[in-house]
Amino acid sequence: MQDNQLSQQMKQGMRRLASGVSVLSATLSDASPFAMTVSSVTSVSDNPPSLLVCINRQILRHEELLPSGSHFAVNLLDQDQTDVSNLCAGRLQDQDRLSLGQWQKDNWLVLTDSQASFCCTTDQVMNYGTHVILIGRIQQVMIHRDQVAPLLYANGQYGTFKPLA
Repeated sequence: MQDNQLSQQMKQGMRRLASGVSVLSATLSDASPFAMTVSSVTSVSDNPPSLLVCINRQILRHEELLPSGSHFAVNLLDQDQTDVSNLCAGRLQDQDRLSLGQWQKDNWLVLTDSQASFCCTTDQVMNYGTHVILIGRIQQVMIHRDQVAPLLYANGQYGTFKPLA
């Protein structure tokens, strides 16, 4: 099987895997805010507390997140934040990516109306194919909502979590 065909089949198969939608945010070296939608986020370990984020290397300025100790936050979007996801994914051109949602800047740039935010420092980085695998050491966790109602993404569409009865 050719690599291109296998790549297309992989994409079709992965469309069936629902994932939570998150926004990675940071303040870059020139003090400008950075926010991008990411769907490949997972926990790595609870000792040390850490998570993994995959970032496409075509994303402008992503390399500023890579030096060890760089600060970034992973904000888990709420089911009513499809507009924030679309904006931070670049689907709404010429609009400030922080124009939607409630953002707070302290040591980390955090979306305070998301489900939760993980404040991290870059611990390890690995290049693989088209992406950078970024492992963040969690420094602080902020739970913003009592109800667990994450925004999900599967088959090119947004959805919500509905527990089985």
